[in-house]
Amino acid sequence: MATPWKFLVSWIVAKGIMSDEREAARLWRINRTIHELVADRGYEVADEEINVDLDMFKREMSTNGAIDRNRLNFFTSHRDNPNERLFVFYATERNVGVKTMRQFINILEERNITRGVIIWSDKMTSAAKKVIEAMRLQLVLEDFEEAFLLVNITHHQLVPKHEVLKSEEKSALLQRYRLKESQLPRIQQSDPVARYFGLTRGQVVKITRPSETSGRYCSYRICM
Repeated sequence: MATPWKFLVSWIVAKGIMSDEREAARLWRINRTIHELVADRGYEVADEEINVDLDMFKREMSTNGAIDRNRLNFFTSHRDNPNERLFVFYATERNVGVKTMRQFINILEERNITRGVIIWSDKMTSAAKKVIEAMRLQLVLEDFEEAFLLVNITHHQLVPKHEVLKSEEKSALLQRYRLKESQLPRIQQSDPVARYFGLTRGQVVKITRPSETSGRYCSYRICM
């Protein structure tokens, strides 16, 4: 007959396994969204990196039965400009501080990469956020909470299609309608969709919505 101690051990083990399974499924969804985000910004991403199934993800990214965040880090290059490289870094610290930011920036500098995305789970301290601001002239750094990446907001049925215009497309738009930038409606950099696409000040996004009369309706917003 099993002793209460053995029952307790079995319960603890079972709880640990369930916790690992939930965490694996959570990180699998986050991993898929960040790869979709990077691809939508024009960077090289293989289809299998986006469409990897959960079982394969766990086999490739686990260490001792748990997902190893270090294995989720990846580098990629822009499709139109291979010299423009991006590094995606998963923080292993739950509360990201200056130490983690220093580790992140050291990797960028060693690889001569000027763009980086850091993903954090629980909290980013004010000191860590100040590092991003302090490095703004040398590096383009972004941070995303894991919760933001659990779902791809651009796939939601209530979010219309967004397309970031290239510089020449923006110029053609302003010339065609004889507009100044100040006359365009605005989208804030803090807007979730603007953050997804990494919009910077002055960039214009085309928004396409369904219309009952014309089939679809296009509008434009400038990031401010």
